[in-house]
Amino acid sequence: RLRAYQITPAERARRAGQIPFAVWLTGLPRSGKSSIAYALERDLFGRGLHALVLDGETLRGGLSSDLGFSAADRAEHARRAAEVVRLFLDQGLIVIAAFVSPTLEQRGRAKQIAGADRFLEVFCDAPLSVCESRDKDRLFERARAGEIADVTGVDQVYEVPASPDVRLDTAQVDVASNVARVRAELERRGWVRPA
Repeated sequence: RLRAYQITPAERARRAGQIPFAVWLTGLPRSGKSSIAYALERDLFGRGLHALVLDGETLRGGLSSDLGFSAADRAEHARRAAEVVRLFLDQGLIVIAAFVSPTLEQRGRAKQIAGADRFLEVFCDAPLSVCESRDKDRLFERARAGEIADVTGVDQVYEVPASPDVRLDTAQVDVASNVARVRAELERRGWVRPA
């Protein structure tokens, strides 16, 4: 009976005037995920689209504040993020998610939850040495000194995506050029109209 009153995701997308999709940025800590996420959000916003960023560190300050960095907690963090992504997509929004999500299983599950037909996996590829050189918070240094544990790249493995939809060289290529590469893929898929 309630279905007669419920607004469908398709209706919401039509009202928003856009195709909802998720861009899931994955990579080592300090690989440039958040910088690219916010720059892409700004780019899409400038085109009149309704996009928002979900950042792993931001979610850990609220929704995932009860979680640590064990393998199980990381998996739950990624699952919660994917559920939030799905909710926003169903509202007709575009979501740019920036999460280390270090395992193939976590990213596969996120894609399944959000919906494979509206999910773009983007690998921010930077070697650990480059990520360490950008580490103003001394995350890696503190992990190597034994002050903190479960840091991806030091004492937790990052499983490189076997076949991401887009691979970005975030060590050698600037943010604007990487955003242009993502945007080109979104245009190729017909999710975003060319400028």
